Amino acid sequence: MKATIWHNPRCSKSRQALAILEEKPGLAIEIVEYLKTPPSRAEIEAILKKAGVAPSEAIRKGEGVVKEIGLDTTDDAAVLDAMAKHPILIERPIVITEKGAVIARPPEKANDLL
Repeated sequence: MKATIWHNPRCSKSRQALAILEEKPGLAIEIVEYLKTPPSRAEIEAILKKAGVAPSEAIRKGEGVVKEIGLDTTDDAAVLDAMAKHPILIERPIVITEKGAVIARPPEKANDLL
């Protein structure tokens, strides 16, 4: 089985979710440092849809850029645009497998897909 994690190594929850993945024998892990290689708007939208999560539920509302750009966090189209332009706004970590996708908060939610 393969798992992809949208990972921010500076985030403790993201590091914890990665550790959970690394403990699974035989699991091929692809680590995407999404701040260095940001996903496109279409990729973000597809992964959130796979996770069954609205963009407004997957945004880091406490990030300063939300206020800086005057983002309406209830407008899903605007949120997707902002996430694509400012990937720091994407809630993390996101784990993706053939079974689906999940925002791994708490990190143990990654187990739901393994």
